[in-house]
Amino acid sequence: MSRFLPHKKEFHKINDNITAVIIRLVGEYSKQNGIISKEIAIQLATDKGLDLVEVNPKADPPVCKILDYKKFLYEQKKKKKRFKSKQVKVNTKEIRFGPQIGDHDGKVKIKSAEKFLMRGDKVKVFVFFKGRSIVYKNQGKIKLLKFAEKIEEYGKVEQMPVMEGKRMYMILAPKKM
Repeated sequence: MSRFLPHKKEFHKINDNITAVIIRLVGEYSKQNGIISKEIAIQLATDKGLDLVEVNPKADPPVCKILDYKKFLYEQKKKKKRFKSKQVKVNTKEIRFGPQIGDHDGKVKIKSAEKFLMRGDKVKVFVFFKGRSIVYKNQGKIKLLKFAEKIEEYGKVEQMPVMEGKRMYMILAPKKM
């Protein structure tokens, strides 16, 4: 009953694939916890109908456990899934406008940015310059800074205005409440 999964990123040496002659046996199934020979540990595992799995090959001697290997992999997969579900995903929303945006249009953009920030999303605000409007770089920077000032209650500036190609952008992050 030897399983060796080299095609997986994480694999464990099992039973006869364990190269060490002497191992440290740990776990609830083994009555003889401590340093023993690999053959005795494999015999103990086969008597119980389980596998001898090398859980820490870097230790001296390598640490092994007697367990059901398929169940062990299933538990690890479940643990990874549980950990992944607890991670918070931060979305980045984009808002763009020109350097000569009107007051009303600016207020609409601010409202949508407030909504995104209250939801916990980051907001990337763009001022795009078409054709000759690239002459108004300073005006675009002023618009971005005024935008950040008006939205200060909901978010803080994570990255100050930066020019990239024909657009200037700034990143806002939600405030911790």
